[in-house]
Amino acid sequence: MYVSARSDYAIRAMLAIAAGKNTDSILRDGDPPATTAGRATSGGGEWVTAATLATVQEIPLSFLQGILHDLRRAGLLLSQRGVDGGYSLARPAAEISVGDVLRALSGSLTTVRGLPTDAAGYHGVAAGLGNVWLAVHDAIEQVVDRTTLADLLTPRQQLAPPGATR
Repeated sequence: MYVSARSDYAIRAMLAIAAGKNTDSILRDGDPPATTAGRATSGGGEWVTAATLATVQEIPLSFLQGILHDLRRAGLLLSQRGVDGGYSLARPAAEISVGDVLRALSGSLTTVRGLPTDAAGYHGVAAGLGNVWLAVHDAIEQVVDRTTLADLLTPRQQLAPPGATR
């Protein structure tokens, strides 16, 4: 799986929005202050501007604005114009997975030669290769779909390998 800068920036922006106004201390220092614990589990909270996100996460503003637009169109963000406007999660952070964010930007999580993994066909000695790519896709899907923004905002979150219980 290739994680593009666009996908990485999108997840970082979503985490900063989930964290609210404390984005600087959370995502620069690593440990969220206690005041953000409730914010990480609820959508529609504080509005965070694109300029704040760009500055704190060191993402080019023009690039970030396109990402935020795609996330809003996918129903993951709400936006509000004006002086008190910005972006907020459309639903609680515990209900938005990393997979949701990745799919909002690029559609399929994995591709083979530019095609969806299940569309790649093989024959002859390579006939079994399609099953390998499907297994890789399934493993990636398990991790990104079970990991939520709220999970990532929890201090020292440890991700278990696929199939392990938490």
